[in-house]
Amino acid sequence: MPQPIQLKDHEKDARLVRRRVYVGLAVVMAFFGVLAARMYYLQVVQYDYHSTLSESNRVHVQPIPPTRGLIYDRNGRIIADNRPSFSLTVTRERAGDWRGVLDTVVEVLGLTVEDRQLFEKRVLQGRRPFEPVPILFELSEEQIAHVAVNQFRLPGVEVAAQLVRHYPQGMHFAHSVGYVGRINEQELKALDPVNYSGTHHIGKTGIEKFYEDELHGKVGYEEVETNARGRVLRVLKRTDPEPGNDITLTLDLQLQEAAEAALGGRRGAVIALQPSTGEVLAMVSQPSFDPNLFVTGISFKDYGELRDSIDRPLYNRVLRGLYPPGSTIKPAMAIAGLDAGVVTPTSRVFDPGFYQLPNVKHKYRNWNRGGDGWVDLQTAIMRSNDTYFYDLAHKLGIDRMHDYMSRFGLGQRVALDLNEETGGLMPSRDWKRARYRQPWYPGETLILGIGQGYMQATPLQLAQATSLIATRGKWVRPHLAKSIGGRPAVDPEPMPDIELRDPRYWDLAREGMEMVLHGARGTAKRVGDTAAYRIAGKSGTAQVVAIKQGEKYDSKKLDERHRDHALFVGFAPADDPQIAVAVMVENGESGSGVAAPVVKQVMDAWLLDEHGQLKTEFTPTLSAEASPR
Repeated sequence: MPQPIQLKDHEKDARLVRRRVYVGLAVVMAFFGVLAARMYYLQVVQYDYHSTLSESNRVHVQPIPPTRGLIYDRNGRIIADNRPSFSLTVTRERAGDWRGVLDTVVEVLGLTVEDRQLFEKRVLQGRRPFEPVPILFELSEEQIAHVAVNQFRLPGVEVAAQLVRHYPQGMHFAHSVGYVGRINEQELKALDPVNYSGTHHIGKTGIEKFYEDELHGKVGYEEVETNARGRVLRVLKRTDPEPGNDITLTLDLQLQEAAEAALGGRRGAVIALQPSTGEVLAMVSQPSFDPNLFVTGISFKDYGELRDSIDRPLYNRVLRGLYPPGSTIKPAMAIAGLDAGVVTPTSRVFDPGFYQLPNVKHKYRNWNRGGDGWVDLQTAIMRSNDTYFYDLAHKLGIDRMHDYMSRFGLGQRVALDLNEETGGLMPSRDWKRARYRQPWYPGETLILGIGQGYMQATPLQLAQATSLIATRGKWVRPHLAKSIGGRPAVDPEPMPDIELRDPRYWDLAREGMEMVLHGARGTAKRVGDTAAYRIAGKSGTAQVVAIKQGEKYDSKKLDERHRDHALFVGFAPADDPQIAVAVMVENGESGSGVAAPVVKQVMDAWLLDEHGQLKTEFTPTLSAEASPR
């Protein structure tokens, strides 16, 4: 039986559709409500936050590195300046495939594989985001043109104009002024990231390093508006950087050139001080090098030649060269003996050509194997008599010797602003026990009395010890900075003066030094006879290799680099010292014959006018005791 056909309930279907529409509408409205709430939250509640983000995408703060301070010599001649240069920079965040971009740079400019490796190394060094990194310096006009033509292939690459350090005097002040170089990763961690943003170079050695904070200045900045590709559209705000302070040094360019000429291309060191002020007038370490090579990055070849040279041009002999001071310390030893009371001005020692300790067969030879007979203190200085100073050292003893020589600056750093200076070595009982686990022997005291043995000093320390004798014990640290930003350099920790029981002891030593050059039997009489003024000085010889007991020194049997070093220290004019000089000539053998003429040439350049007469400003008007410190 057929089923009845049910008729469609249109009313019911309509109600179902309406319900679905209402549910769908509610869902849509709910979604719109959530969207509106989210928009309200973003647009109103977090307005400041998102407006800042938006502004950061459009506005960038770019650092403006300060101009590095200039460096002058004492007469206003420029030693270190800044010159404009074009460099190629890469901003890694804007370059995309920056390694591919570097490959294109090498192709466009026709550079080498080594250049490509150096570029990548520079890009990978730590820096702030979106900070351009210089990869190539000193661009030529042709290179700039090639970059401009291929700019579409070099995203993130730009040619930037900047000031680069330049040393117009070249090699003359490489060891004193030093040089700047690219900031490495270790230095970057220690630097103020804000003040050094945008700065790519820092002082590496010398004055450039010691006064980095003064020379660098303070960074500036500018707010710039950029497009989506990072191109600057306009500058919104600018704060100018503060340039670094200019520094005037105590060095004199003409005296520096004269000292180099006097050294005559030989390996060695010359240091000239003004005794009353501690100003370093000349500082020469030969051979030298061109500091300009290091500013924008020295090539592997050039650095290898400097590093591997047997003459060690990178080695600062004035500050780091350690040599036995030899007989140059005998005047200081004489003062120590007088003040300690172990000798008197009239004490005499008989010199048969050697010295022996009581009950010891070993003979400590005098340089004059024939002996000088009876010698007193001043004669011993004039003749550089080893026997007298063996006896003095034995009487003084290592403990008092160490104390007195330390007061003269031996075994310690003496300079104010030469941070590369090494302290040298003034040995003591405790030092030997700690170093070798051995006691101190009397024979070691004897050879220490003539500046041999364990004792080591730098030419700067010898110059300072000589200045102390010239000023009768007035301690002023040697320094290179005469003024910083117009302000005079100040020693924050001045050294105490050397006080003696009788100030006349200074005069006895000074007169003995004067006799070295002007006495009838002075060891440097030939040099003194040609001087237009009185010089007080002392020669010295530093052994490079030891010779056996009883053997004579024969330079012909030795390789040139195994021969003795020649030393000479002195000050002039003897009655009113205006300059103190220490000279060391490596393997020069004769202090009086080789180093003393260099000292005199340096003194002549400072003290004499073009007519060979003592300059007016150096004509004595005050007694030495009344000379200003």
